[in-house]
Amino acid sequence: MAQKIDVTRGDYKISYPMNTRWMDNDVYGHVNNVTYYSYFDTAANTFLIKHCGLDILKSEVIGLVVSSGCEYLAPVAFPDKLEVGLRIDRLGNSSVQYGLAIFKENEPQACAFGHFTHVFVNRVSNKPVKISSEMRRNMEKITVDGES
Repeated sequence: MAQKIDVTRGDYKISYPMNTRWMDNDVYGHVNNVTYYSYFDTAANTFLIKHCGLDILKSEVIGLVVSSGCEYLAPVAFPDKLEVGLRIDRLGNSSVQYGLAIFKENEPQACAFGHFTHVFVNRVSNKPVKISSEMRRNMEKITVDGES
């Protein structure tokens, strides 16, 4: 018997609304698995832009995804309205591992949850750089206690 996985909104520090799009559905009538990664990426980068000063066109430092994973618990489909929960599971010197979850609007249980890791690099050299103190302060606000 499969173990029930309980991932709820309370597990995440912040969330962002996300609308499904007609093109997100695959031939089986639900959102295709690769699209969840797009939702994850959008939520994490929205956080970086709104709270950490990331300018996607001009910042000298950018985050590159080096690792990701997702567990699927229940299907979603267009025209579902979603919310993406976000937290930081691990905050390193030049990297951050985000924890993310997909919720249908106003539902307490996640439909999917996962992670991805950004390594922050110099935009020109692609060499890892230390996360700035301003960015770190804002990331700590959504870091799971004891994990930074």
